[in-house]
Amino acid sequence: MLLHRWKGGDVNALDALMPIVYGELRRIARRQMAAERSDHTLQHTALVHEAYLSLVDMEIGWSDRSHFFAVAARAMRRILVDHARSRKRDKRGGDLVRVELEPEADVIAPALPLDLEVLDDALERLRQIDPRKSEILEMRYFGGLTQQELSEVLGVSLATVNRDLSAAKEWLRADLRL
Repeated sequence: MLLHRWKGGDVNALDALMPIVYGELRRIARRQMAAERSDHTLQHTALVHEAYLSLVDMEIGWSDRSHFFAVAARAMRRILVDHARSRKRDKRGGDLVRVELEPEADVIAPALPLDLEVLDDALERLRQIDPRKSEILEMRYFGGLTQQELSEVLGVSLATVNRDLSAAKEWLRADLRL
């Protein structure tokens, strides 16, 4: 309800919404930051705040809670990738940011470290070929949405989500040559 009121231009709805979603945004940020370097200059609270600023500026017709968190996870991923690129550029090819895909996610292999930029580039290539599969991977592993939530957000059956998720993981393995 608050998302729809916010979409309708009710600024008070945004003020009421943020305390409710802040905890979940922090969980998503912690999840994404867990795989980052221990000396990362961006902390999860700062990531939440930067994502919040991005979300406020977006003109999106929020369909529901899952859609909001999926877009928030995407915004956080973009911030981390931009931060990694900036750091790499500043060091002229210095340390690359390493991320580990969540072991229980079984997307590639248990605790396989991947460069965030390499993963982002792969997801962008997949987006060119099949936008839905790229979106499913992104929302599942960066946003933490369940297959059921993905089904609801995308308006497709659970079987379609499972099939697309499996195909997307195989495509990613092949693309990254893992």
